[in-house]
This record gives sequence, structure tokens and C-alpha cells, in this order.
Amino acid sequence: MGHMSFSAAKKAVASIAILLTLTSPAGAKVKPDYLPTELIPSGMMVGISVKSDGVLVVSLGEVETKAGMVSPAAEAGILTGDVIKNVGSNEIKSIDDFKKAIKNCNGDKVSVRVERDGRTLQFAVKPAMNAAGNYEMGVWLRDGIAGMGTMTFIDPKTGVFGLLGHPVSDVDTKAQVPLRSGILIEATVGSIIKGRSGMPGQIQGSLNMENVLGKLYANTNCGVFGIAERVAVKARPIPVASENEIKVGEAVILSNLSGNSVEEYKIYISRVYSDNGERSMLITVTDDRLLTKTGGIIQGMSGSPIIQNGKLVGAVTHVLVNDPTKGYGISIGKMLEKAYMTELSMAA
Repeated sequence: MGHMSFSAAKKAVASIAILLTLTSPAGAKVKPDYLPTELIPSGMMVGISVKSDGVLVVSLGEVETKAGMVSPAAEAGILTGDVIKNVGSNEIKSIDDFKKAIKNCNGDKVSVRVERDGRTLQFAVKPAMNAAGNYEMGVWLRDGIAGMGTMTFIDPKTGVFGLLGHPVSDVDTKAQVPLRSGILIEATVGSIIKGRSGMPGQIQGSLNMENVLGKLYANTNCGVFGIAERVAVKARPIPVASENEIKVGEAVILSNLSGNSVEEYKIYISRVYSDNGERSMLITVTDDRLLTKTGGIIQGMSGSPIIQNGKLVGAVTHVLVNDPTKGYGISIGKMLEKAYMTELSMAA
């Protein structure tokens, strides 16, 4: 399972001191053939707040009418995990947009455009009037999400940063959230729930929504990427490893498990995959301090940089639920390809 601590709740806490800041203008441009050869490894816990491109159907329900219970959306073929993009001629960017569009239908059948697994589909839905006289489709929706995870890297030349190594997904549907906009925000680690077999642990903390550190531009299967405005920097740039430089053997990860302190922990790269999608390596936690504190890899450690032989080789992405001492990592090369290919395509 991927592990970023997410919820719809947003908590504010007192601002913590940033020891050193990296400043870069939003929308920094890079050359089409540019990929960094050095990056600053982070390991810092950060928060993100994402607004979805459209509204996500979290669950389907029934509408209580005078004639009984009906399910307009379900009967039309809409499914949990669909992203509603249009209702009639109305573009839907928020739950408020959706409510206004349904109200304006006056109970008439309307075309609803959704995105599902990369496909665009159209459904004809007839809203039902509930007992209070309001029209409904029988859907529970979400248009944003907030949570915490670990920053992997910052490019000191462009201000591009990457975190997680996997996408931000909805907590209920597990569907990847289509990004409309998003911000990087300050986070503070509070407590640790230790992991055990069959029960992944978790880093708990708080988000400071008032302290925006950067802007997000992509939510991809290889991580979340953005441009830094003010991001804590506590390390010097190190070389980026190529795919063929990742070897079975000892390595370390950087993780933030208390306050704003990033520490180094020993791991062992048990296996390197040449072609296994976003899973580039199997890792085993060998550091007694980390095992004592967390039991291994826990939710919130997604994005923890993996360093081997002085080079940044990738990031922690998943934990094996039945053995939290083991997990998967993604190569830094795969993260960078998504980071810069996506930015360039969006800037065009």
C-alpha cells in the first residue's frame, strides 16, 4: 500500500522556524533537454492541499422522494470513483458548482460528463426531488483533500520539488485525484503509531494552512511535483544516480519522525527491478533505532529519500502490510522524468 497520511480535515498550528529557505519564482522554466544531475535530498515532513479537477464521486446514495427511494446517478450508470467534469453546459470545478448546476436543471434530464480510468463518458441523469423540495442525484462528492508526506528532493537550479513517489489518491475510493491546483504547506510531526504485521503504522501531525511553501503542478503515478517558494533546506546537493547505478546492498533513508529534525536510517536494498512499473527496488529496514520507533516503514514516510554510495537513488513508496520492515522504492530517474516532462507539457 502507498502511505501518505491524508484526511479531509485541515488543522492550523503555530508556525515553526525555518532554518534556511530556498526561494524560486512560481512557474520557473527549464530547458526541454534539462534533467538535473544534482539534487538536494530533503526527508522533511510537509503538507499538501489539493483541489481536484472536477468533483470525485466518493459514494452513491438514495434520494428520499414522495414516491419512495430512488438512485438517479446509480441508475444512470455513474460509479464510485468517477470524476464529474460537466453537468449540461456547466463546467464543474467544485461541489458548489455541482449544486448550482443541479438546481438549475429543475428536474429535467441532464447530460453528465465524467472521467473514469482515463476515459470520458456521458450519462443522462434525471435529478429527483427530495422531501425538502430540492433536487439531488444521489451522490456523495469531494473536491479536495489535504494531508502529510515526505519531500524527496529539491532542484536548487529550478526550484522544482518532488514528494511521495506515488500519487495522491482519495482516502475512500483510492482513485488518483486529478489535480486542478494545489499548495505545499508547512507540517509538524506530532506522534508515531508503530506498525506491526497486518496493521501499518502512521505518522500523525498537524498542517499550518497559513504557511504556504510552494505550488503544485502535477499529481502523477511517480509522485507529486511543484515549484518551491519557501522550502526548508538542510542539506547540500548530491549527485543523482542513474538506473544502472542502483545496486543490491546497504543504503540509507532520510526521514522526519519528530519535530522538524531529519535523521538518517540504515536500510538494505534487497532487490532491484529492471521493469516493474513504478516499483524499482525492494528495501528492508535494518536500523534498530527506526525499528524501535516505528516498526519499519509507516504511513507518512512516502517520499523519504534513498541514498546509496553518496548518490540519490530514489524514494520510499510502499510498505508490505504483512511485514512493515520491508517495502518498495521508486528510482529517482522515474520521478525526474515525470517532474520535468509534466512541467514542460503544462507550460507549453
